[in-house]
Amino acid sequence: MERLQKVIAQSGVTSRRKAEELMKQGKVSVDGVIITELGFKVKSGAQIIVEGKQINKESKVYYVMNKPKKSLCTLNDEHSRLTVIDVMGVKERVFPVGRLDYDTTGVLIMTNDGEFANQIIHPSFHIPKTYEVHIDGIFETDQIKEMEKGITLDDGIKTLPAKVWITNKDFSKKLTTFDLTIQEGRNRQVKRMCEYFGFEVKRLHRKKLGFLTVDGLRQGEYRLLKPFEIKQLKRLANEGKLS
Repeated sequence: MERLQKVIAQSGVTSRRKAEELMKQGKVSVDGVIITELGFKVKSGAQIIVEGKQINKESKVYYVMNKPKKSLCTLNDEHSRLTVIDVMGVKERVFPVGRLDYDTTGVLIMTNDGEFANQIIHPSFHIPKTYEVHIDGIFETDQIKEMEKGITLDDGIKTLPAKVWITNKDFSKKLTTFDLTIQEGRNRQVKRMCEYFGFEVKRLHRKKLGFLTVDGLRQGEYRLLKPFEIKQLKRLANEGKLS
């Protein structure tokens, strides 16, 4: 069961805050009973009336997008910058699962399923994430080994073991390209891991989230996840859950 105001918001009728105001005003009923208690939880299939109109709970949808560069992982932006919501032209009230930086591209899940989103991004669930990283320097072997073992970032927390695959070293231009697989999703983690060694990230692309890729999708393009992909992502999250 879910809180009534959350169910109302998920239906697309109004925001959760506005739904709470309507409940306080006695304008919401469940199965014929007016509900003013904000903690009230509603059962699946209940008849919900808001200001005289019955609402229909939105069906759950799951998309994967190749997030374009120069877009924000937020529902709206006060400075009118492009958001991933602007990029998508779907009728459902979807939101991004986790965040990729403004200039980062790649795998981003969009959904209206809060429980599923929590499984993917909650710190107690670990799904591997692989990034293609371009840095302005030569990544030395001892540095690679240190990163793979785990390093202590500026917040004092040590990263979990990671995997590094060097794909190119350009000694003339002093540039390195490598794939980095991490299990966490801390704020700006990949960039902070590189900054630890004094490197600036010139380009960052998330290639994989678990098994999920954006192969065949150009920046800004998206597709519905297949049922087996949704099931597999949930399984991966549960298998990686910390006890």
